[in-house]
Amino acid sequence: MADIPFATDLIIIGGGPAGCAAARMSASVGMRSILIEPDQLCRNLYRIPALNNVLGGYTDGPQLADAIVAELKSTELCRLELGRRVTELRADEAHVTVTVGTGARFMAPYAVVATGVGPLQPHDVTWITAPSGLALTPLWEAEADDAEGSTLLVLGGDRPIGTFLRAHPTTETRLLVAYPAADAYKVEEVREDPRVVLLPVEHLTLVLTEGTSVSAEAVGQDGSRQTITADAAHLSIGSAPTAPSGDLTRGLDGYCPPTGQHPRVIVAGDLRSSRFQRIMTALGSGSEAALHAYYAARDVLNGPAPS
Repeated sequence: MADIPFATDLIIIGGGPAGCAAARMSASVGMRSILIEPDQLCRNLYRIPALNNVLGGYTDGPQLADAIVAELKSTELCRLELGRRVTELRADEAHVTVTVGTGARFMAPYAVVATGVGPLQPHDVTWITAPSGLALTPLWEAEADDAEGSTLLVLGGDRPIGTFLRAHPTTETRLLVAYPAADAYKVEEVREDPRVVLLPVEHLTLVLTEGTSVSAEAVGQDGSRQTITADAAHLSIGSAPTAPSGDLTRGLDGYCPPTGQHPRVIVAGDLRSSRFQRIMTALGSGSEAALHAYYAARDVLNGPAPS
């Protein structure tokens, strides 16, 4: 394996809002960074059709993503390594070593891990039975033009349902939202939307049908049974952490809480916890992670607070 000959102060794994914020903050304090991302910068942000909780006047994901990407590409102290996937992270007393899929290794005194989360699939939850190998797309990736006039079966009651409806206020798409008892509080924001039919279920079995339509046999939370048919099915089950293997401390839920990590590894963004999966908290935690590395490199993490 060849080591990458690039002097750097910080390796940033993940090019979403948290990773990008870490790169900008580290540059602002004079730290050199390498940002490693297997896809494009802010990939998921480009797929968010509506924003209502982000400062700066941004009303959709692509607007914000364009602004972030433009800033990152003009950040001289940050080297972008796009199209590379981190397969392993190792940390020792002196530095962190990150290995990518080609076998190349990057080394730096500190690393920020901001790989975020990916969508859960039907086989990841116990309340859904689905054909082996079935993979569905999240609701927030559904194209409004394709969904217009259609009936969509939505698996789970996670927040992207509300995002989809706000982004397409005039679409005549009908959403059949099948969700377990644990998601009851999540569907409150869409309960009054006339385009939504809520289907609280104990269990749901997806059935393959000819063409593109879908069918499901549902057992309600009251024990009742019904057959559900729709033009297509999409996910809104939730997300799971996508951290690389190696020296990361994981909780029972798979997330990587900032506390308890190796001193040279700082976790930022959605990877920290399912409770703070918001763009604004990701941006803030990414900036904080970079400053953590900055102060740690100067051995002032536990020093006196600035006056």
